[in-house]
Amino acid sequence: MTADAPDGPLWVFAYGSLIWSAPFEPVETRRAVLHDFRRSFCMYSVIYRGTEQDPGLVLALDHEEGVRCRGLALRVRDEERDAVLAEVRRRELVSSAYLEKRVALETEAGQVEATAFVIDRTHAQYAGGLPLDVQAERIGRCAGDRGPNAAYLFETVDALRRWGIRDGELEQLARRVRADPVPFRGAGE
Repeated sequence: MTADAPDGPLWVFAYGSLIWSAPFEPVETRRAVLHDFRRSFCMYSVIYRGTEQDPGLVLALDHEEGVRCRGLALRVRDEERDAVLAEVRRRELVSSAYLEKRVALETEAGQVEATAFVIDRTHAQYAGGLPLDVQAERIGRCAGDRGPNAAYLFETVDALRRWGIRDGELEQLARRVRADPVPFRGAGE
């Protein structure tokens, strides 16, 4: 499901792989906060970081009152907005487990309205509430078309740190996966 394209500048909220692997070069980047959503490994990945037979886990924004998610607001060049929005939708909406939403972000330079992709809790790929040890085992084991699930976790934690953003749960998860590496099975195995 997609939201209508916004009027004015197009901002995209990056909270996971869009931080380190955006399919566009932003004209402006700001640290941002989204209220009432948390970054969570709550989506089974059956293509990019896992398979139908052995799903990995990827990040999604999961609604929860009173929490906040720190990430980046990425502003798209005006002349690229239609092409970028189409590419981001193609990438993020591949399985329809995400819902495209317009959200208000707090940034150091004021509030902006942004496009964000949040988990559809009614979708079969929703994996909310898994204990960290279960997440770590699956992330350490799985792989998909874009490589090992663990690499996705490590890249995200490293990218967040480069921007001065700490996520205690992701860092704890990365420590668990590094401490007890499980040989992953490649896609199709």
